[in-house]
Amino acid sequence: QVQLVESGGGLVQAGGSLRLSCAASGRIVGNDVMGWFRQAPGKERNFVAGIRWNAGSTYYADSVKGRFAISRDIAKNTVYLQMNSLKPEDTAIYYCATAHNYYSVPTPESAYAYWGQGTQVTVVS
Repeated sequence: QVQLVESGGGLVQAGGSLRLSCAASGRIVGNDVMGWFRQAPGKERNFVAGIRWNAGSTYYADSVKGRFAISRDIAKNTVYLQMNSLKPEDTAIYYCATAHNYYSVPTPESAYAYWGQGTQVTVVS
């Protein structure tokens, strides 16, 4: 069992930055993947970024490449999402999630077994 708690959301002007954190309690092991997803009002939840826990390799959705960066602190059992150059279309609830035993970063929701409660990010122009 893994519990995930996101923090760091808020209201920001377009062009600004935010850093989201996701603290995990429970065991995160080598081939686990930590991912970030987002869901805008009236839309499906979509993959944003993911990182393999031990290897540190990352994968991003095209819409955020070059603007967002995912990282992890193994000692703190925490994953981060640094979001720069934010746009109004980045407005959504952001969720972190964990997938067990993958050798690459999966993008479908169905690969992820545990989810946080989400944190709201609102970008205003």
